[in-house]
Amino acid sequence: MAFSLIEAAGGAVPLVAVSKEEFAAWRETAPARERDWLAAIGFAAEPGKVALVPGKEGGLGRVVVGYGGEPVMWALAGLSETLPEGDYRLAALPPGADASRLALGWALGTYGFSRYRERRPGAARLVWPEGADRGLVERLAAAVFLARDLISTPANDLGPEELAAAAVAVAEAAGATSRVIVGDELLRQNYPTIHTVGRASARAPRLVDIVWGDEAAPKVTLVGKGVCFDSGGLDLKPASGMLNMKKDMAGAAIALALGQAVMAAGLGVRLRVLLPCVENAVSGSAMRPRDIVRTRKGLTVEIGNTDAEGRLILCDALAEAARERPATIVDFATLTGAARVALGPELPALFCNDDALAASLIECGAAEDDPVWRMPLYKPYRRNLDSKIADLNNVSEGPHAGAITAALYLEEFVEPTIPWAHLDVMAWNGRSRPGRPEGAEAQTLRAVYAHLAGRFG
Repeated sequence: MAFSLIEAAGGAVPLVAVSKEEFAAWRETAPARERDWLAAIGFAAEPGKVALVPGKEGGLGRVVVGYGGEPVMWALAGLSETLPEGDYRLAALPPGADASRLALGWALGTYGFSRYRERRPGAARLVWPEGADRGLVERLAAAVFLARDLISTPANDLGPEELAAAAVAVAEAAGATSRVIVGDELLRQNYPTIHTVGRASARAPRLVDIVWGDEAAPKVTLVGKGVCFDSGGLDLKPASGMLNMKKDMAGAAIALALGQAVMAAGLGVRLRVLLPCVENAVSGSAMRPRDIVRTRKGLTVEIGNTDAEGRLILCDALAEAARERPATIVDFATLTGAARVALGPELPALFCNDDALAASLIECGAAEDDPVWRMPLYKPYRRNLDSKIADLNNVSEGPHAGAITAALYLEEFVEPTIPWAHLDVMAWNGRSRPGRPEGAEAQTLRAVYAHLAGRFG
């Protein structure tokens, strides 16, 4: 993928990104002809505004872009779609800007989902900014595009089989090993809760297991919730709640795409990616409220609500992940509406049993404008998952702290000495912003990648 970034090109139009606060000082350094033009058109470098400044010969001589209100990495995002066809070069880095992040912002702004409707890409191309890490930009943009494409694809074209096939293709391209455990074989290999959730669908449940890297390297395991469509099961969702449930496999998409970036970078880890892939459907074989399920770890779970299926498939995968006692486990899931109520759609919830890991993820998220917000694993709320006839219930009977109790449920399946982070994400942009169009989003991917690259790169 080129992402509309090119090698140095003769005749490329200079492009200047300037904030509204810096504009007056910058304008004094510009040629008088350009100052007069900008004044004539009333350009004041307001965020998102673009001025096309004519050259001496009548063609386009310079582009001035206003930015502000958001991190500078997004200053160029979306310009590939809005500028006239041609080649552009960044005249200078804006104050405090990083060349790689600026290039990544541009690259992410070239994305569009075109599987079902032809899309004409923007015709503007940017010369690679001096000092940009091209490998980093290309692998992160490719990973984000992969996750967005998978999340955007509707369930009729992306069921458990197709999601697993996409994961196997990523593994094969990277030289990783993979295996897929399908249908009743999940029971024989002791993944009973994955089977329980997915058995009602005509499309068999499965677990994808990808392994890559030197066995002697520190082990990092990524786990992603892959519910390709969530009807709610017998505790059926209303139509409004079901409308966007094609994205309930976003956790698996993010984990897979992050794994692709890790492998492309050659980070010094033994990587494992575990993706339970199911459809939560309604049929005569569907799990029922008050059923009791035995998990891979051996704990018994009472089904308090069939619409709390994500934690059920994750718990078997987390138990397997913990068996190897890796240096780090990170899971990704569109798990609870409660996290959205608490933090809104643009700020994923982070639950973590290790302060150093949590601090690094928060720091990396801030640096990459891919933020997370830590929420507590408040142990007294564990009582809300008590069951009178099983080791625990999959939901609390009360209406409060839903994101916390879901995280506490998952924590039961990870040994306390293993650093573990759980990311409860929306994975969807409700509004378009530069580089982040309305629709599917790979939330937390860049933050976690930055953490892993900083620690194991």
